[in-house]
Amino acid sequence: MSDLVSQLMRSWTDLMDWLYGMFFQQEMDLSILGLPAAGKTTLVTLISRNEMIEDRIPTRGLNMQKYSKGGVTLKMWDLGGQANFRAMWERYCVGASAIVYVVDAADSEKFALSRSELHDLLSKPSLAGIPLLLLGNKSDLPAAVKSEKELAEIFDLASLKGREVCAYSISARNRTNIDITLQWLIAHSSKKS
Repeated sequence: MSDLVSQLMRSWTDLMDWLYGMFFQQEMDLSILGLPAAGKTTLVTLISRNEMIEDRIPTRGLNMQKYSKGGVTLKMWDLGGQANFRAMWERYCVGASAIVYVVDAADSEKFALSRSELHDLLSKPSLAGIPLLLLGNKSDLPAAVKSEKELAEIFDLASLKGREVCAYSISARNRTNIDITLQWLIAHSSKKS
């Protein structure tokens, strides 16, 4: 008898989840930013199409992809990282549910510039309060910074006040920590005001 009750409860929960997803779909706008060759487009392609593309042409302007799971649709705006496109970053971050900043964790020569660009962007009053997820990509490479604590120190995340900040070490190529990245993003879909 208890197996029947348990099965009925599971069926009821599944039905309610399905109905909730049908009528209460949430869409989350994400701005995916970072310097050129950090792996932004690779990450977006991996999440949206579940495929890895090795040879990427640098994104000129922007690229938009969607991914849906559990009643949440992530609309990912992959923005070019070249100097002439960085001026557009603020425009695409206003009203975003979260800013995802991707860095090449194996290219320490670009850390100072990347940190400067990130802090400059987040100093804009129009972006106050928007959560930040910093992703140290390419953790599969030997020279990469693999510690989230070290990434947070290098990018001075403690100085970013008035917003939720999180950092993960990932590898889009090896799919390392992509699942926790998606969990963080989906968990923040309900926090959009």
